[in-house]
Amino acid sequence: MGTDSSSSTSPAAVVAKSAARTVAQHHQAVVGFLFGFFLVLLLYTAMSSQFGSSTGTIGVLQSTPAVHTNRNARRTAPVSTLNNSTRGNGNDMEQDDRPKSDATKKMQERAQYDGHGTDKNNRTEAKFDGVQRENAEQPSQPTNDDSDTMEEELIRQEIDQGTSKNDSNMEPDAPRKPICDLSNPRYDICEISGDARTIGMNRTVIYVPPAGDLGEDSQEWNIRDQSRKYLEYVNKVTVKSLNSSQAAPECTSRHAVPAVVFAMNGLTSNPWHDFSDVLIPLFVTTRALDGEIQFLVSDLQPWFVDKYRLILKNLSRYDIVDFNQDDGVRCYPHVVVGLRSHRDLGIDPAQAPRNYSMLDFRHYIRNIYSLPPASVDIPYKEANNVAAGAMEQRKPRLMLINRGRTRKFVNFPEIVAAVRDAGFVVIPVEPRRDLSLEEFSQVVDSCDVLMGAHGAGLTNFLFLRTNAVMLQVVPWGYMEHPSMVFYGGPAREMRLRDVEYSIAAEESTLYDKYGKDHPVISDPESIHKQGWQFGMRYYWIEQDIRLNVTRFAPTLQQVLRMLRE
Repeated sequence: MGTDSSSSTSPAAVVAKSAARTVAQHHQAVVGFLFGFFLVLLLYTAMSSQFGSSTGTIGVLQSTPAVHTNRNARRTAPVSTLNNSTRGNGNDMEQDDRPKSDATKKMQERAQYDGHGTDKNNRTEAKFDGVQRENAEQPSQPTNDDSDTMEEELIRQEIDQGTSKNDSNMEPDAPRKPICDLSNPRYDICEISGDARTIGMNRTVIYVPPAGDLGEDSQEWNIRDQSRKYLEYVNKVTVKSLNSSQAAPECTSRHAVPAVVFAMNGLTSNPWHDFSDVLIPLFVTTRALDGEIQFLVSDLQPWFVDKYRLILKNLSRYDIVDFNQDDGVRCYPHVVVGLRSHRDLGIDPAQAPRNYSMLDFRHYIRNIYSLPPASVDIPYKEANNVAAGAMEQRKPRLMLINRGRTRKFVNFPEIVAAVRDAGFVVIPVEPRRDLSLEEFSQVVDSCDVLMGAHGAGLTNFLFLRTNAVMLQVVPWGYMEHPSMVFYGGPAREMRLRDVEYSIAAEESTLYDKYGKDHPVISDPESIHKQGWQFGMRYYWIEQDIRLNVTRFAPTLQQVLRMLRE
């Protein structure tokens, strides 16, 4: 019976147990699924949060490269130049510890010091701004893309390289920019932007850095404040940059315009040196300011101020200060000490502000002295065009300059007669230092030809009209090269016609004094090889000229033909 009872209930029990087991397995599966899903969700959430934070950090590094920090620091330090830069390489900020080469240093110094340094820096910052705007429009670009590479290269070219800290929030140390440039072979120059104070009686100019830029070290230079740095006749001016322990002198006067400190002595009193050493360099240094600058003149020469007063007044609208006698402390926003010069009696347009040239300078001088504009023809043609129907035309006018001491014409009356016989009206002149330029410039302007022996009197070619002729008599002794460099080249740059007549040995008084076999006559090259002082002694100082008017006659006919063309 027991067995029957057991076997009769077995199928139901089996079904129940099977159903219960199925439910339990299903429940377990559901719970496992939910638990697993929860774990996956939790893990996903945690990982997403971590990844999201990391991605945000990379985005900040990309959008704020260290170069922007450096550039901003450069803008807030107007008298300093950064010496640090960083470069991005993927997600890392990599330090550049490479030492600068001498060539790189010289390039950077030229960019800082030369007359176009400011304009060049401004152009570079404009390029920086353009790159920054480009990056703002495309914030997802990586830090090492072409734009950042270009920006990095611009920075490397314009500021000193060095090492910076990785933390882009740290401002790099910015040492003060050197104030003086002593690298030019012709001149030294100092330029101060900011708080500049002059103490004339001490021949001193002081730069007071902003409080945040004051360091422990001070800087000092002593330079000759003219265009010839090795000229011993020019006394030196001291330029100082103060440090944190030095007190700045109190201002006794404040000025809104910049100033330039320069010397009037040296080789001045010779017209060629007056223009070559002072007036042309002063034009190059200050003309672009259109008179908004004050002159502080060391070793002031009253005769120089009187003779060239029209030029000086036009270059500066302000009173000239006798720097050596000035006992106050003058404060300026900008001071230049010294004068820029490109070459003897010349201007290099590539180096000059606004690309000034010698032609611009001649036009500028003629305008100051109220001479006819460039459109007016030479006097010979102008007069004959007006009197075209006249029976007899006007002869061309030739100003004949006779030097008072060296290289003078010993047969001057004979030369005057020969020039007249050739068909010229002769205006004989012996220039003096006290000559009134206001009057003399009018006389030179009325002439078609300026003739003279190689020397300072030919500097009056500045008052000739376009296409007038400068006729230069070249002394004996291989003087063709200096004659061309000092007068012939500048004349052509000013659109004057240059004619040169080289005398024969017999036309030099050295021939009478030393004889034909002396090296002074027979071998001038050997004289020059002994040193410049020997060439100066014989060919510049001892020599006078006895012009052979017969030999010279064809040159006069050549000039006549040029005027008639």
